[in-house]
Amino acid sequence: MFLETVWFMLWGLLWAIYFILDGFDLGMGTLMPFLAKNEKEKRTIYNAAAPFWDGNEVWLITAGGVTFAAFPKAYAVMFSALYAPLLMLLFALIFRAVSFEFRNKVESDAWRKVWDFSLFLGSFVPALLLGVAFANLFQGIPIDGEGVYHGNLLKLLNPYGLLGGVMFVLMFCLHGALWLAIKSSGELHERAMKTAANLWPYFLASAVAFLAASAVYTNLYDNYLAIPPLMGVIILAVVSLFTTRLFISSDSTVLAWFSSAVTILCCTLFGVIGMFPALIPSNIDALYHVTIYNGASSPLTLKIMLGVALTFVPVVIFYQAWVYKVFSFKITDKDLASDEAY
Repeated sequence: MFLETVWFMLWGLLWAIYFILDGFDLGMGTLMPFLAKNEKEKRTIYNAAAPFWDGNEVWLITAGGVTFAAFPKAYAVMFSALYAPLLMLLFALIFRAVSFEFRNKVESDAWRKVWDFSLFLGSFVPALLLGVAFANLFQGIPIDGEGVYHGNLLKLLNPYGLLGGVMFVLMFCLHGALWLAIKSSGELHERAMKTAANLWPYFLASAVAFLAASAVYTNLYDNYLAIPPLMGVIILAVVSLFTTRLFISSDSTVLAWFSSAVTILCCTLFGVIGMFPALIPSNIDALYHVTIYNGASSPLTLKIMLGVALTFVPVVIFYQAWVYKVFSFKITDKDLASDEAY
């Protein structure tokens, strides 16, 4: 029971780290058609994400790998029930990755527009689908005792699922606007900060609506009512969201971004804690839930994996911290003129 709980906590934390780190990439890509007014500003957005996006996606692979190795039954059910949206997510991420490499291969405005649109679509679609997928997991999906999904893609596009998708898009766009403000200067910086300020009330409204809808469509609050101190996660989410707005007003871009990161962390943990001990709840019958107990690998496997994780995850964290430090500067005309720039 202890090992299963530890791996469930790690599973939720890995998803939160992925949302925090790749969230700003997805947000910037989604906002690019609305923020970038010329070629220089478009390239600034590309280069604000370029040193980080592939490293950020390591956490997506890690979260998926943990699901596969620690909770194989959950992995099997998830990739069967959510096959269509996950495949769409995969293709969108592929097109986003290709857009970084192919955009400047041909000196043509039409060519660049194709890849700019690919970046937008490859950023917006994953943000939306991740929100829809996790919202559906929170409320439960129609799986039977054999883990067979009794539904289709349209069933996932229910009001609560779509609300989750909208919230994720707004959350990532706010996060991305703040990152762009950190990495840019001049008019683009001002536009990014103004966009962040304008997005904040919409994200606040979507978050409040999602919390309210969660009380109607899900059982997420059961664990919080049973253990009231867990409400601290929701309180911290509210506090960090309002401090984000405070830091935006004072033009404290770095603090605003970190505050936004805490908000994303708490939003993710809100759902994960509420689901416990279920990994994939069934809305047909509670007996059909895939939980950390009936969906976990053997204790020996979990022990070996824990040793591997404790050894290599700190290495990955150290490397990524180094990368962020090396590329912590604002993007200038000199950087864009470099042969290594996108």
